[in-house]
Amino acid sequence: MVASSMHLSKLRRWVISSPPIEWALLRLRETLIGALRQGPIPQHVAFVMDGNRRFARNHRIEKVEGHNLGFEALARILEVCYKAGVKVVTVYAFSIENFKRSKYEVDALMDMARVKLAQLSQHGDLLDRYGASVRVLGRRDLVKPEVLEAIDKAVELTSRNGDAILNICFPYTSRDEITSAIRNTVIDYSTPLDRTQLPSSNGPRRAFSETHITQSIQKEIGTVNGNGTESSLHQQQPPRGKRATRSTTEDPSSALKSTTNGAPEKFTTIPETYTSYPPNSDQLIFLSPETITSQTLTDHMLTAGCPPLDLLVRTSGVERLSDFMLWQCHQNTEIVFLETLWPSFDLWTFLPVLWEWQWRMRKQGTRNGADELENSGEEDEYDGAMNGVGLAAPKQNGKVKAI
Repeated sequence: MVASSMHLSKLRRWVISSPPIEWALLRLRETLIGALRQGPIPQHVAFVMDGNRRFARNHRIEKVEGHNLGFEALARILEVCYKAGVKVVTVYAFSIENFKRSKYEVDALMDMARVKLAQLSQHGDLLDRYGASVRVLGRRDLVKPEVLEAIDKAVELTSRNGDAILNICFPYTSRDEITSAIRNTVIDYSTPLDRTQLPSSNGPRRAFSETHITQSIQKEIGTVNGNGTESSLHQQQPPRGKRATRSTTEDPSSALKSTTNGAPEKFTTIPETYTSYPPNSDQLIFLSPETITSQTLTDHMLTAGCPPLDLLVRTSGVERLSDFMLWQCHQNTEIVFLETLWPSFDLWTFLPVLWEWQWRMRKQGTRNGADELENSGEEDEYDGAMNGVGLAAPKQNGKVKAI
């Protein structure tokens, strides 16, 4: 069975490589990619290139040869992506967990990475033709010196390319990336700032100063109303039969201190960008931890500066992310699992994925446009107009019909 499959595969390659068939397929390929460009295109696509070893076992070839065929598949898909208009391609080339494999296979993968990186970054090759720069994301300290040298050379040779990006995760895991991002964020926020470089309007403050806590409490319980008088909360009398408790305005240790005339004092809003240490001192100035957001961590990820992840594809039929791009996957990321093994992945396998993604984007855009029109009551002005993704939305009973 395996032998007959190999013979059919060889026959197929022989037929496809004949000049007339090759020319016809090339024309068809260009036509299909051109048609793709007429619709929305994902700006960031990621691939889990899984199935090289299984492909090698199925075809009774060496595992290293399976990885070589996997690289050829990558080159084919990169050309499709860049020609279609994808700006960023991220590939899972080598996991930190892969170091647990046999030394022979790990060394072979490292050597192959060194050779293939040199090929990709050569002048006039794939990346140069499409203006793509190489970024290698991962643990540099785990890579051999000769491989690290090849990585740095590839990055340098493609550094002037600004039309697209190829992110090669090697060696990488998402947990390690997130851990590094948190560590670097802590370093940034625990490093004193140069006072002379700070804007004059931003004074020092503590992240959890007494004034800030007081303002928060006032906001929550409504201690002060718009006229600066005590709110009804503090004017209420205690229940009959119970001993009246001391009000917060009479407690000298309370955060809500009052002035001599009984009215709560007014607090001045202090900028919250910076904090000082020691408390209330002018010695050291730091970024305030209150300014840390999810975007702060995103800016410290290895993919910082890349557009949001639109599409993630994993081959080989395995339905898990395997510690890849966990932070980058968001509510709008399309995740696709394919049965195809990576060395067999090509344009004809990838096209249905892109078409389905475009269909979903058109459907989502049409639905959003219909919702906006229904809320604004301007359906008549939308008749015959184009929706957000370039499709004319037909009307049904005076409202936009979702496609």
